[in-house]
Amino acid sequence: MEKKRLGAIIQGYQVKRKTTFRVNTLKVQIQEVIEILEQNNIEYDTVEWSKEAFILKNVSENEVRNLELYQEGKIYLQNLSSMLPPIVLQPKPEKDILDMAAAPGGKTTQIAAITNNKANITACEMNKIRAERLKYNLEKQGAKAYVMVQDARKIDDFFSFDQILLDAPCSGSGTLSLSNYNEQDEKIAKNFTQKLIQKSIETQTALLKKAINLLKKGEEMVYSTCSILASENEEVIRKILKENTAKNKIEIEPITFEGIEKLPLLPTKIKGTICVLPNEQYEGFFLAKIRKI
Repeated sequence: MEKKRLGAIIQGYQVKRKTTFRVNTLKVQIQEVIEILEQNNIEYDTVEWSKEAFILKNVSENEVRNLELYQEGKIYLQNLSSMLPPIVLQPKPEKDILDMAAAPGGKTTQIAAITNNKANITACEMNKIRAERLKYNLEKQGAKAYVMVQDARKIDDFFSFDQILLDAPCSGSGTLSLSNYNEQDEKIAKNFTQKLIQKSIETQTALLKKAINLLKKGEEMVYSTCSILASENEEVIRKILKENTAKNKIEIEPITFEGIEKLPLLPTKIKGTICVLPNEQYEGFFLAKIRKI
């Protein structure tokens, strides 16, 4: 890893990350949220690539949780990077959409909001406790989705989907924040070993293979992780590309959307993919859009 890239990543780990949220348009209009923020003297910045995303300047995450806006499910606390996969996927109404590793539900509820609850969403989560959290968030956000409590690697190939989001389990290397270090960061740091990375790679590869099996021909999926390690990102995709078969042939669809040029990006080893640099607004994040030919 070149010195300049490493320096930028370390700097991104050291800054205190801003509190960000997404407006849940299933329950509230964006202007109403703006008015409530201003009534409570909450300062904010908007985001060029999403009118639903807000960056808070003078309140903490705990203070946001005390707002009725949050308690009523009208906003969802979510890092900006985590909002990108559904935006890149561009989910469509009336389509069959699979969220393969869905809990706690941020991206599932975002897909529901983008499609105005008019897509047929299947949200898969193998852990029963996490699946209950997923169901809770779906209900709180007023989002419609069928929750499948199952290991996504074992979904029957009888099923097929128009669009798939695979936000794969990973090492979490993009989420560390040394400034506001918390229990989650401590857990990641403690378990951040080569063994964890290798286990993540094996899981990611199996999930991606399954996703391609389930994706209808001519359709698209998004592969994402909250990791900045090429071994969990580009190298996983390259392995699958090399194994292209007549039945499951894929290609990379270059990621593009309005405002993408405003993202802080690291270089990637596969053209058309993006890796978000961790900083005070963004967690480190990788995204690739894949089309099944």
